[in-house]
Amino acid sequence: MRPQRFKAIGLMLAGVFVFSLMDAGLKRLSTEYPSIEVTALRAAASLPFLLAWIAWSRAWGRLAVGSPLMYVVRVALGILMLVTFIYSVSVQPLSDSYAVFMSAPLMVAALSHVFLGERVPARRWLAIGAGLAGVLIALKPRGAGLVSTGGLAAAASAACYALSVILIRVLGRTDSNYAMVLWYVLALAAAAAAMAAPGWQPVATAHWPVIACIGVTGALGQSLFTAAFRLGPSSTVAPFEYTALVWGLALDYLVFGHAPLPRVLLGGAIVIAAGVYVIWDEHRATATEPLGGH
Repeated sequence: MRPQRFKAIGLMLAGVFVFSLMDAGLKRLSTEYPSIEVTALRAAASLPFLLAWIAWSRAWGRLAVGSPLMYVVRVALGILMLVTFIYSVSVQPLSDSYAVFMSAPLMVAALSHVFLGERVPARRWLAIGAGLAGVLIALKPRGAGLVSTGGLAAAASAACYALSVILIRVLGRTDSNYAMVLWYVLALAAAAAAMAAPGWQPVATAHWPVIACIGVTGALGQSLFTAAFRLGPSSTVAPFEYTALVWGLALDYLVFGHAPLPRVLLGGAIVIAAGVYVIWDEHRATATEPLGGH
C-alpha cells in the first residue's frame, strides 16, 4: 500500500476515536437542549481551536475557496446530518444509533463509484459488506430499531454524511484542508445558530465543560476526517469508520451504563477481519500495479 494511503487510514482511525468522544458529549447535551441548538454549540465551540490551528500553521494564505456553492450544499448536509444524529442519540442508546449510522461507509463506497469513478473490486465490496454485517450482529437495534424514529434519523444522518464525503473528495482537488474545515464549521455555526435563535435555551454553567470538550474533539475530528478523505480513496478509507464500534461500546458501558452482549464479541471480530482484509487487498493491488498507475 502506498505510504499516503497508510497515512489516510491512520488519520481516519484517529478521527473515529475523537468523534466518538464528541458523540458522547452530544448525547449528554441532547437531553437538555433542542437538537438544532446543540448543533450550533458543537460548531461554535470548535471555531477557537480551528483558528488557533490555522494560526499555528501560518495557513491564512491557504483559505481560498474554489466553489462557494459546494460549501453551501455541504453546510446544508452538515446541519441535517448533525440534527438527525443528535435526535437519534437523544431517544436511544449511542450503540443503537451507531448500528444504523454504520451503513454510511457502504453508501460512501457506492457513491464514490458513481460520482468519482473510483474502482471498487467485487472482493472489496464483499469485505465492506461483511464489516457492516459484523456491526449489525454486534449492535443490532432492539425490537423495531431499524424502523423507529431514532433508527430512521440515524439512517438519514448516514446518507447526509456519505454525500458530504463525496463533496470533500471533490473540494480536495482544489481547496486546502484549512479552507474546507474552517469555512464549513463557520457557516455551520452561523446557520444553525440562526435556526435555533427563536427557541434558544440558556446554557447552564455546568454544561460549559462538556461544550468545551465537544469543541476540542469536533475541531480535531473534522480536521482528521477531512485530511483522511483528501489523501485516500473513499472506498479504502471509509470502511475504517467501523472502528467506531469499539468506542461506541466502550462509551455506552463506561459512561451510560449499557453492558455489551456476547454477540458484540462476534461482530467485533468480523469487523476487524474485514478491515484487515481491505488493507491486505489494497496492498496486493498496489504491489501488482504498474508504475504510473492509480
